[in-house]
Amino acid sequence: MEKHGPETYGELNADVYDEWHDIDPTEAVRFLAELIKEGPPGPVLELAVGTGRVTIPLAAEGVDLRGVDASEAMVARMRAKPGGNRIPVVIGDMADVDPGTDDQFAMVFVVFSTFFFLMTQEEQVRCFANVARRLLPGGRFVLECPMPDVARYDREQRVEAHQVGLDHVRLTAVRHDPVEQRFEGHHVLITNGGIRLAPAFMRYAWPSELDLMARLAGLESSGRWGGWRGEKFSGEGNYVTVYEKPATPAS
Repeated sequence: MEKHGPETYGELNADVYDEWHDIDPTEAVRFLAELIKEGPPGPVLELAVGTGRVTIPLAAEGVDLRGVDASEAMVARMRAKPGGNRIPVVIGDMADVDPGTDDQFAMVFVVFSTFFFLMTQEEQVRCFANVARRLLPGGRFVLECPMPDVARYDREQRVEAHQVGLDHVRLTAVRHDPVEQRFEGHHVLITNGGIRLAPAFMRYAWPSELDLMARLAGLESSGRWGGWRGEKFSGEGNYVTVYEKPATPAS
């Protein structure tokens, strides 16, 4: 897609993001808050803070939370919510892991499927490396990821209806590139007033590939679960992975 950049998704989806992705953050906040207590003292960084779905309630737990996001429109939505304007956020590419300081972090995390908005393997590897560089010894990198479900695609494409009403239809239309491991698609809202397109392009990675990225960055696997409640990972749906920076460098 021409002129597609790190900010594209947020800039074109900010006004409908919370409505279209109405997900209860309670379990994610509880999981992250408990993990923070177990780690070294220090600030916490969220990559791609978005509209603050997890950011704001986690900061309300007393966490020294910072953020980075490529989309000014998404961050503006967060800052308009109660408590959102008190969280320092830098506008930038999450692969750079740059909150505007040289701080080291007790935890870096990215939720939903947002890590995969980094559109190349090179960008994803760079993100892991930069996270590892900024983590304190014993610090954690936490990712919530969707398990790729390539069997859903007929002839490497899929159209799915999410809402059907008297005056509107909301669809997703996606094409799958198995070589580049990419989903390229749109949210499509059709109403009596016209058609709205909101692009959502992703470069997915398998769990074993994420493990290799972590290993290249010097991080160690600390656990993988089938969700924020600590369910057993079954290889389906969204899952949570935790990587840890060793307290002492490997010899």
